Amino acid sequence: MTAPRRPLAARAAAFREMADQTRIGRRSVRRRAEGMTAVDVAQALEDARFLARQESGHEPVADDERGRAELAEWERIERLLAAAAPNAVYDPDLDDVVQAERAAETTATAARDAALRETARSAPGAGELRAPGEDGTSEQTGQTPRGRRSRP
Repeated sequence: MTAPRRPLAARAAAFREMADQTRIGRRSVRRRAEGMTAVDVAQALEDARFLARQESGHEPVADDERGRAELAEWERIERLLAAAAPNAVYDPDLDDVVQAERAAETTATAARDAALRETARSAPGAGELRAPGEDGTSEQTGQTPRGRRSRP
């Protein structure tokens, strides 16, 4: 006997959860980095690297999507500020990568919503109101809800 499969919605939710860990990690770093200078970001990157080395001995690193995403984001922000003007501070609203991600999320959300609307419209019976008795209920059979015949 095989174990029952989880419903598709549950499997899709689990996949989204896994994928969301990288996004959560990047967003967490961006919130912390906002207003930091290149020196501050360099120190935060060094702290993140130290933490990654410490945790690598205790936890499976392959499963730490968020930690890897955070470290990569600190490195990206460090490169961004190194190329910027002296004394520049990090601002996610001015970050081209962040803006591209926001635009992609908006587009994906709109596409997902449109697909859901289309599915709802094309579902059997969607948008139809049926009068009592049209689908083989009591009025066609002459039966009351308790199974007794109604009086003429």
